[in-house]
Amino acid sequence: MRKTWKFLWMAVIIAGLLAAGDNPKKVPPKEQRVEAGEKEAKKLLLLMDKDQNGKVSKKEFMDFMEAEFDRLDVNKDGELDVQELTKSQVRVSSPVHRSR
Repeated sequence: MRKTWKFLWMAVIIAGLLAAGDNPKKVPPKEQRVEAGEKEAKKLLLLMDKDQNGKVSKKEFMDFMEAEFDRLDVNKDGELDVQELTKSQVRVSSPVHRSR
């Protein structure tokens, strides 16, 4: 369970870095940051939720994180450095459509 939380925090940190965009020094008010974080969390849920049940299983989460790590590890050395993380961009291979 502890490992899962560690990976979840890593996903939140990565989402925050990606959400910061080109101007990380401009910090919006707390309410806007919370709202932006919730939007990013919903996007991550949609990307990870392969069976579309509205929840992310440990397997879905770990599969997503492994694929993202492999994508971000540009030089394929098995480690992510600052350059790889800061130059990364979120990519969605296909649009996510949900009907509810």
